[in-house]
Amino acid sequence: MGRGKVEIRRIENKTTRQVTFTKRRNGLLKKAYELSLLCDAEVALVIFSGGGRLFEFSSSSCMYKILERYRTCNYNSTEATPPAENEINYQEYLKLKTRLEYLQSSQRNILGEDLGPLSMRELEQIENQIDISLKHIRTRKNKVLLDELYDQKSKEQELLDQNKDLRRKLQDISCAENALHMSWQDGGHAIETTYPGLLQRPEHDSSMQIGYHQTSMDQLNNEDMAPQRLDGHLGSSAGWI
Repeated sequence: MGRGKVEIRRIENKTTRQVTFTKRRNGLLKKAYELSLLCDAEVALVIFSGGGRLFEFSSSSCMYKILERYRTCNYNSTEATPPAENEINYQEYLKLKTRLEYLQSSQRNILGEDLGPLSMRELEQIENQIDISLKHIRTRKNKVLLDELYDQKSKEQELLDQNKDLRRKLQDISCAENALHMSWQDGGHAIETTYPGLLQRPEHDSSMQIGYHQTSMDQLNNEDMAPQRLDGHLGSSAGWI
């Protein structure tokens, strides 16, 4: 039994429409790949789904080159005279739009999306790009870690130097206090040796009180009178002789 003819019109059922789109999209991408491989042709295929997703195929590594070639050929065949200013702006707009779409597609491929239409060579190129990006990221990460480690080492060395300075100052202060204490002790011992009892607290002595003591005055008078008595005694003895 042969396959029935499919009516070409919009499929109303959303699920059926999505399944049909997936099957026919894969078939179209396969046909484009076979055409480029069998006939050595440059093929560029761009598909936008109903939800706005982009699916594309390029026989070369860069679709942008094929689109540029297409615009160049189309522009040379249809325009013999220099384009007007608005046409130049429109061409620039198409160029930027194509470039944006290519970058978005490359970004999705790097994130692991829409890899179905890609060939083995394109998958290897994406893999190499990811490996190179990982190497750059790891190199930058290691550099940042080394810089942070160097900063921490520098701060540690500064703290150690400050600690040494504080210990040295504390030791100098302790030495100065010990020297001052020893100098006071040595000075007191020298005074005690030269003038015994000078640094001792004097006992209660009546002779050191203010005024003259009667006993001391009597002793002084007796000492003054002793020579006079001796002279008188000698004189009387001479008279007796």
